Amino acid sequence: MATYHGPRCRQCRSHGMKLFIKGQRCYTDKCAFERRAYGPGQHGNTRRRRKTTEYGIQLKEKQKAKRTYGVLERQFKNYYKEAERQAGVTGENLMRLLERRLDNIMYRLGFAASRSGARQLVRHGHVRVNGRKVDIPSYLVTLGDEIEVKEKSRSIPEVRMSVDAKAGVGTVEWLELDPKKFSGRVLEMPSRAQIPSPVDEQLIVNFYSR
Repeated sequence: MATYHGPRCRQCRSHGMKLFIKGQRCYTDKCAFERRAYGPGQHGNTRRRRKTTEYGIQLKEKQKAKRTYGVLERQFKNYYKEAERQAGVTGENLMRLLERRLDNIMYRLGFAASRSGARQLVRHGHVRVNGRKVDIPSYLVTLGDEIEVKEKSRSIPEVRMSVDAKAGVGTVEWLELDPKKFSGRVLEMPSRAQIPSPVDEQLIVNFYSR
């Protein structure tokens, strides 16, 4: 599946919920979902009875997860295969793998207002993991890893604004944030209860188990 280049807010409207793809804009009244909380398209605001199949529900949940984390089809399928190989519950393993992506960690720590913004920071070489530059957004962090924004990159307006906004909110409990040093640390591998993601991973498991 190719990269989606259409309107981001259209994706949220198609799922009937905010996926927070556009960062800070999603928290303002400029958010398209706030103004048009109905499906996209010419007839999106009309009430039509549609027969939804079990397959359709499972497919939509997979699409929601892919769009939330900004992962392409082949990447997502590979994550699922890896989750199957690991011990434990496949769905929880899948969510844990997605959360461990470096671009997601940057977003969770508040160094970027959205995952797409975090991917750009990583690709442009603004991020270090354990003192080494890492420019691969899909890099999987592990327990004890130290993630930081390079010193020369800390003056980027978008980074500073995002850090300031995150300071009063806090981050997920499995990550430790030091806003003064623009750094964070992985305290533990997250459990499913510690992952604030509106995804029903069991539907995804059912989709791939067909």
